[in-house]
Amino acid sequence: MAEFGNPEIVEEEVDILLIGGGMACCGTAFEIPRWIEASGANLTVKLVDKAAMDRSGAVAQGLSAINTYIGPEQDPADYARMVSNDLMGITRDDLAYDLGRHVDESVHLFEEWGLPIWKTDENGERFDGSKGMTPLKDGGKPVRSGKWQIMINGESYKWIVAEAAKKALGIENISERVFIVKLVNDKNDPSRIAGAVGFSTRDNKVIVYKAKAILLAAGGCVNIFRPRSVGEGTGRAWYPVWNAGSTYSMAAEAGAELTLMENRFVPTRFKDGYGPVGAWFLLFKAQATNAFGETYMTRNKELLDDYPPYGQAAVPASCLRNHLMLKEMKEGRGPIWMDTVTALAKLRDTLSPREVKHLEAEAWEDFLDMCVGQCGIWVGENIEPEKKNSELMPTEPYLLGSHSGCCGIWTSGPTDVGAPTSETMDGVPAHLPQGWNWGYRGMTTVNGLFTAGDGVGASGHKFSSGSHAEGRMCAKSMVKYCLDNADFKPELDTSVEDLVAEIYKPVRTYLEHKDYTTAIDVNPNYITPKMLQFRLQKIMDEYVAGVATYYTTNAEMLKVAGEKLDMLKEDAEKMRAKDLHELLRAWENYHRILTAEAHMKHIEFRQESRYPGFYYRADKNFVDEENWHCFVNSIYDKNTKKWTCFKRAHVDLVDKSKLFK
Repeated sequence: MAEFGNPEIVEEEVDILLIGGGMACCGTAFEIPRWIEASGANLTVKLVDKAAMDRSGAVAQGLSAINTYIGPEQDPADYARMVSNDLMGITRDDLAYDLGRHVDESVHLFEEWGLPIWKTDENGERFDGSKGMTPLKDGGKPVRSGKWQIMINGESYKWIVAEAAKKALGIENISERVFIVKLVNDKNDPSRIAGAVGFSTRDNKVIVYKAKAILLAAGGCVNIFRPRSVGEGTGRAWYPVWNAGSTYSMAAEAGAELTLMENRFVPTRFKDGYGPVGAWFLLFKAQATNAFGETYMTRNKELLDDYPPYGQAAVPASCLRNHLMLKEMKEGRGPIWMDTVTALAKLRDTLSPREVKHLEAEAWEDFLDMCVGQCGIWVGENIEPEKKNSELMPTEPYLLGSHSGCCGIWTSGPTDVGAPTSETMDGVPAHLPQGWNWGYRGMTTVNGLFTAGDGVGASGHKFSSGSHAEGRMCAKSMVKYCLDNADFKPELDTSVEDLVAEIYKPVRTYLEHKDYTTAIDVNPNYITPKMLQFRLQKIMDEYVAGVATYYTTNAEMLKVAGEKLDMLKEDAEKMRAKDLHELLRAWENYHRILTAEAHMKHIEFRQESRYPGFYYRADKNFVDEENWHCFVNSIYDKNTKKWTCFKRAHVDLVDKSKLFK
């Protein structure tokens, strides 16, 4: 029988491997059986999730709104324009437009599977999703909380979507509680993917997979910066804490090209509980003010003129809204308040008593749907939102590609929207593809390796529905890839023995040295994963524009960060794992360190502050449209452990002037 330190080794071979259990992989799992059946081929598919699909990914706790639904009021070009403006003009219009064509179908599926969506009746009165009303696909009118958002009763959102995925793919084709930590390239063709390796977080098992095509969709990256929550709040974050940058680090090590890794998202959220603010701004029409009741968006409006055209849009870019708030905080006019009292009072003037009662309940349910901890803060601090305002705070930075962030992997887009097919910038490594499409939709620059959701760079604002739709698109692409490469027999470029030795190294380090000291956590021969993570967070927070410096850095600080990360990587070789949980934490740390390094290298390379309010280069505190209106991309060499950053040209595929006043 396998024991800790001497795991059972399981080898499996499938045609298609799906890594992750969030919205993107659920989309693929639901869609892929249909394409396999239509093709007539006998393809095998396996989904492997670090957690359990029912509560996996960013939608784990639930949501109170679907943030991307195009509907009949807008079209995909409008959506591409909005995405571009919110991310300071540098996004892939082809990816955004393509998503805009497909995303509504995912939302219609969610409703078909039982997700309750708020509707308005013929008199314009709002009803929550418990009332049987016309479905969206048949012309039902959703309750919009903004131009792109629709309200839902979403506490079971992920459960509903996961159930459909499991039913479609078959429970026998799903492995939960298995953490994939490394991709493996093909022995005969290093530019191709051949497999992946991981371990069970419950049993002493290492599983080695061979696959023709792999979908890597394991979320974004959280906890590389020191969080604002400390003490008993440690571990609290806005984005899911189990997102460890695995998508970015494993792709980079496999040779995939990354894009815009300098981008990060610093959401403004309710202080301490990280409660979302969307419903309060968009549905309740609440205003955010400084300590003296002044609306900072009005008070500091002239700051938007420094960033044309992104500040002139009807809705200025997310980072610029932060920029205006940070001015208030830095100049001593904090704290920042969400004026819930005035917002709810105004709603009473325009709504029926039934609707008022429903909305006051929704003030609580908004958090109960997706951020229970915020309700705990309100209860613990005696806050009733109709009587007392709540404090807002910008969080620590997160790296992601599905929300108001766009870092990730450079992926192949659609062929029918006029995307460039060649590259006009110098410096792109010769082995990388030219242009924005090189074969299969959603494929990275590594053959057979696909990504979706947070993995797809240069196209934010996908959210839950868009991530699901991207997963569905990848289902079609991967089936086609397998059919086109029917004769390909994957061979791993590393022996199974070497892979197992690498994965279990923290375990062997612990077992070899644990008796050297009487205190298990104090040992000159190893470092605990927890302490290593604290060091990573301290480096990033103090030198790479975390909350400690009001999101500010410069070339010299980044240089120090590089030196400290080099030393941290050396010490990471001595991480210990005293049990399977620590082995999980150790590997999450390896992934976080590589992701953090990519982030730092990109900020260092880009000689401007492209996202003021998310980060500032104090030595380059401007947006340089002439020289830096481009993608910053990179590749990582796992043998030399060196990064190469370079520019790729940006092209507008839709007319952006419509957005601006």
